[in-house]
Amino acid sequence: MHALRGAGIVVFGSGLCAPETAATMKRRCGQMVVQDGPFRETKEQLGGIFVVDVPDLDIALEWAARGPIDTVEVRQNIPSLK
Repeated sequence: MHALRGAGIVVFGSGLCAPETAATMKRRCGQMVVQDGPFRETKEQLGGIFVVDVPDLDIALEWAARGPIDTVEVRQNIPSLK
């Protein structure tokens, strides 16, 4: 969280696009593997959310890989109506 705040990319609160638009990262044998779509194992549930403002999915995945947990679902924010 300190690194996210230090980078100036943290945003708070936003709706999420549909789960089928997600990319899920899972650590396997020390490597992060990217899979299209949400993490579908029924025993899992959303434990928290970080909304960050980065230019593209690749950078979002780089930040997600820095986290201390093994599975991260990355989704684009729903654009706000102005």
